[in-house]
Parts: sequence; C-alpha cells; structure tokens
Amino acid sequence: MPEHKLFLLRHGEGAWNKENRFCSWVDQKLSEDGVKEAQECGRLLKEMGYEFDMVFTSILSRSVQTAWQVLEVMGLEWVPVVKSWRLNERHYGALIGLNRAEMALNHGEECVKLWRRSYDVTPPPMHESHRYFTEIYNDRRYSSCDIPKENLPRAESLKDVLDRLLPYWNNVIAPEIKRGKRVLLSAHGNSCRALLKHLEGISDSDIAGVTLPTGVPILLELDGDLRPVKPRQLLGDQAKIQAAIKKVEDQGKAKPGGK
Repeated sequence: MPEHKLFLLRHGEGAWNKENRFCSWVDQKLSEDGVKEAQECGRLLKEMGYEFDMVFTSILSRSVQTAWQVLEVMGLEWVPVVKSWRLNERHYGALIGLNRAEMALNHGEECVKLWRRSYDVTPPPMHESHRYFTEIYNDRRYSSCDIPKENLPRAESLKDVLDRLLPYWNNVIAPEIKRGKRVLLSAHGNSCRALLKHLEGISDSDIAGVTLPTGVPILLELDGDLRPVKPRQLLGDQAKIQAAIKKVEDQGKAKPGGK
C-alpha cells in the first residue's frame, strides 16, 4: 500500500517551447498557452481532491510561475515554495537558443535525439563567446547557489542532471515527504525525467523513451522508503496527453523544406 504521494510537473509552455528552441538555462516566462496549461493543471488537481503542503521549483521563472498558477487556482497561495538551481532544466551548452528541427536537418535526427534523449551524452559546452553566456552567468540568481558560480555546469548530460539533483532530493525533498508532507515538484522535462529514472530504476537505454509533456501532472505513489508501488500516472485526458507527448517527440525531427 502506498504511504506517500509525490507529484511531478513539467512547467507550462514557454515562448521558446513554442519556437522549438533549446531553452535550458535561458530564463523564459510562460507563454499565454503555458499559463493556461498551469491553470488547467491546478483545476484538475483541485477537482481530484489533492492538496499540497510544500512546492519545490527550480530558480527559472517558467518553473516558478507554473507553481504560482497551480497554487492560485487551488486556493493554496500560502503554501511555501522552495527554489533551488538543482531542479533547473538540463544545461544544453552550445545548443542553447538553437532550433531543434533545424538542428535535425543539419546534423541528422539521430544526432539530435542523442543530444536530447540519451542518458550520458553531453552536448558541446557553452563558451564565453556564446550569445547567451553573459545573460546566464551574470544573472544574480546564480550568486546564491550552494556552489561557486565558476563551478556551475557549461553543458550537461541527463546523468549530470541526476548527479546534481540527487543530493537535493536526498537531503531536502525526501525527508519532507517522509515526514508526511504532500509535495509538488514544479520543474522541467529533464529534471523530472532524471528523478523518475532514479525512483523507478529506469535503465540508461529506456530513459530515452520517457517523454513528458508540459503542464501535465504526474502522480507517483511511494512506499515508506520512497519506492514506487505502482506505475506512474499522467493525470488528465489520456488522448490529449498522448497527442502532447507526440508533439514533444516530433520537436527533434527535420521539417520538410527546413521549416
């Protein structure tokens, strides 16, 4: 029997999701559709009778805004929201800002799939000459991290994401769940995938097939040791969820005519 419930949520759509660009650590607000996705998520969770005692987010605006929208719709604005860079999206290095479909056209879909979906393949690192280097590393939010700014990643594989996420999970989030707190993680596609890999014991090869759409809450029912007692549940209209998953998977495919 489950002793705990944990909810994972990939933030609502951001502007660069709509443009099919690698967003990563570039700070983006939610698009209008992303706000609606977060609000619909909040309505669904409220209708299903769920409540939260704590919410954890990254320090990227689209993650935080999603949490705010969910909590407002649920009437839970007072619930604490705790932020950490360790829940940030994967750092895509030199790929940040590039269009996925154009990359697939120029480099091949298999290459882009490896960069996007594989467990231990790291994209080329971001150098100081990169268009968005200064915007990211001069941002004041990264001065408050628990490691020096110069030690922050310049590119990450999914394995790297899990390595920087696990200490935060083990030392901060998991103890709160074990105390009986009802927890929502409003994070990103890859930080959620990394945590799912750890909790569910997904193999290095199978994690490539795990796709999470924006704005869809994932319910994990866990035992006392925080091990899943049943398969994860993506909550909501299943036909819409499958269509959203396909949309995410198609982002890395070359478009006819290069568009």
